[in-house]
Order: sequence, then structure tokens, then C-alpha cells
Amino acid sequence: MDGNDLDFSIDRLGECRIPSPMAIAHFVEDDERILYHHDAKIVQAFFSAGKQPPFFEKAGPREKIYFDPCKLKCGIVTCGGICPGLNDVIRAIVMSLFHHYGVQHVFGFRYGYEGLTYRHKHMPLELTPKSVARIHEQGGTILGSSRGPQDVGEMVDTLERMNVGMLFTIGGDGTLRGAQAIAREIAARGLRIAVIGVPKTIDNDISCVQRSFGFETAVTEAGEAIVSAHTEATGARNGVGLVKLMGRESGFIAAYAALAYNDVNVCLVPEVPFTLEGFLKMLEERLERKGHAVIVAAEGAGQDLLHKTGERDASGNVRLGDIGLFLRERISAYFKGVGKEINLKYIDPSYTIRSVPANAHDSAFCLMLGHNAVHAGMSGRTNMLVGDWGGDFTHVPISKAVAKRKRIDPQGWLWRTVLASTGQPMDM
Repeated sequence: MDGNDLDFSIDRLGECRIPSPMAIAHFVEDDERILYHHDAKIVQAFFSAGKQPPFFEKAGPREKIYFDPCKLKCGIVTCGGICPGLNDVIRAIVMSLFHHYGVQHVFGFRYGYEGLTYRHKHMPLELTPKSVARIHEQGGTILGSSRGPQDVGEMVDTLERMNVGMLFTIGGDGTLRGAQAIAREIAARGLRIAVIGVPKTIDNDISCVQRSFGFETAVTEAGEAIVSAHTEATGARNGVGLVKLMGRESGFIAAYAALAYNDVNVCLVPEVPFTLEGFLKMLEERLERKGHAVIVAAEGAGQDLLHKTGERDASGNVRLGDIGLFLRERISAYFKGVGKEINLKYIDPSYTIRSVPANAHDSAFCLMLGHNAVHAGMSGRTNMLVGDWGGDFTHVPISKAVAKRKRIDPQGWLWRTVLASTGQPMDM
């Protein structure tokens, strides 16, 4: 996105008339803004052309709120794959609703959007400060999760039947698209129900959001696999450590892990294509010079080299070929063919990484996301998610967040830094 025609206006249910019950708060004014562009030259160009630069609404508590806390019932749903920090966000939302606003009724819908339909017969959980007090110490989500769409009409029927006035949807691209569909159905029925998203994707690939929770923990946990791969590689003659990390379409985990643990000699991401011949030749030269190599591959890397499965998962995502197993086989076959003995160890920590509890920094980030999601909902905003941009929390229309995936720019500073750290060639 270049930001030239971005409109970040947020839908609202109506005018805020009720004084906020928050006793201690720095209230945010509705006209406080966070610039989309950080480059002063770009911002100045907008002003010079007589245009207003794109901006986000600043997140935070408002002095006046839309909903009466005494009458409000809220719901929370977690969808998609599990991710570090899910329980932290659930806890933060529940605690903020109870302690900041005095909301007494919060429901946790079980197993993703399935919990909002009657056909799956999942009973919602009653969430209280006591029931969520220690859940941040656990990985996963106490609500369970699922993939795939459900009948939008049925889901809104459930919200209407239970008199839920605010729904928090915690998930990634597919979850947010579902939330958008729910918000549109609510608007079509003329209902006053707020839908607020919290961006959860371990791949950090949601547009207009600088980072999503769980990503930092994933990078940290990936380090253990990389350190192990390096130990194995340096402990054997012509040792090769191969690590596959998550990253279907965006290779941020692999890229940042390569920077954080600079034992990585080759980093492969979906955004940067490579040839098998070029990769194997480069690996052979690396072993000739150094006697070992550590390779990190994002799961979506090199898909043009693999057989297409032609299948899709419950979320509609194309089932990828396994780049880790493919590289393991091709590396072994290549060096056997040239008569060179290697010692290759393959590590895939993907499900281990996503199931751990959030680290301290991610946990604090989750708390702030949860609080700001509650503040947004209480002020009557809807069809939006809480984002992070330039160190500030923001309101982002769901339509902008799901317009395209955030990906690594092969010509940008991040990828060039990875190349400088690993020493791998720009073209392979």
C-alpha cells in the first residue's frame, strides 16, 4: 500500500453520551491521529499538494462511551491456528471489561466461529476475572479454536438471541474476514452490536499493523532450533543444519530469526525465489570454505519447485508442499551424486513454537491490545481491529487490514540486512 488513497475511517454505532466509569485514565480525544507515513518528506509532499496525509485514529479510552456497562453482554472468540498470547488477550479483555467498565457478563464462544452456530452445540463459557486469572501462564487458548467459515446468519442470530452487544474476534486474515461479514450482517439488520478484531497471526502478515502478537515469541523460540542446528552442523564434518519455520506467504519469522541468531548462513523466504541449482551450488561452496552450514527455510519458500497439491485447508488456504523435506532429500541426493559425504540434520519446530506461552514482551503487548480493543468497543466503534503503528496503538478498518498480506520487500531494508548477516547472494 502506498497510502495515497487510504481512508482509515472507522464505523461507529452512534454518538457516545455516557461518561466513562474509568477512575484513572488518560482519555484520548477523537481527533488524535497517528500518521500512516513515517517519512517526513512524504508527509510534506502531501501538505505541499494541499492534501491531508493518511492517518489512523489513535486507540485508547474515551471520556464518553456508547454502551451502558450495566446492561452490556460481551462475547470473545478465538479462531485459526493457536499462537502464543491468545490466553493473554482473552484475560486482558475480560479484566478490562470487569475492572475498567464494570461489565458483568462475558461469554467465551468455544472452538472458533463454530461456537456461534447452533449446529455444533458448543456451550459458551462464562468468563470472569477469577476464571481467567492464571490462563496467561498456559499456551494455546482456553476457548479452543477452529478453521473455516460458518453461516453468518446463524452467528448473528446467536448474538441477537443472547443479547450480546460486543463481539471480540481474535485471529488472522480469515478470522477478520469473518468478523467483517458478521459486522455487515449486523448492519443490514439494523442491530447495535460492535465487532472488534485483535490481530493474531504468528506470521506477522496483516496489513496496516506493524506487528501482531505471538510473533516475537515465535522468533525467540525459533532460536532454540537454530542453535541446535548450528551445534549439530559444527559437530560433524560437512555438517548441515536445516530448520523449517512457519511462514506461508510472508517470511518474517525466518528473516528475524536469521538476524537474531546470526549462525544462519542461508535464509529462504516466500518473497524471494531461488533456483535449486543455484542453492545447491552455493551450499557446496559454503561447505568447501567453512565445513558447515545452517539453513533456515520458511514453509512457503520455494513452492514453485514443488509439486502442487491442488488441495485447500478448512480456511481456504492452498496446501503447500513441504519445502523442508524437499530440501532434505535434494541436498542429500546432490552431494551423494558428486561423491561428497555430508551430515545433514533436519529440524521442524513449527507446532512446538506456536503452542508455547507468550514471552514477557509479547504478554505485555497482548494486555495493551486487549485493553485497547475494549476501549474501542465501549466507544461504539465496530468493523475494526486494534493495531500497532510506530509505537502507538491504532484503530484500523478491517477492510484495509485484509486488503492484502504484508510481505517482505526483497528490495527493502529488512531483506538487505538479512543478506548482509547471512552472507548469501542476492540472487540464487
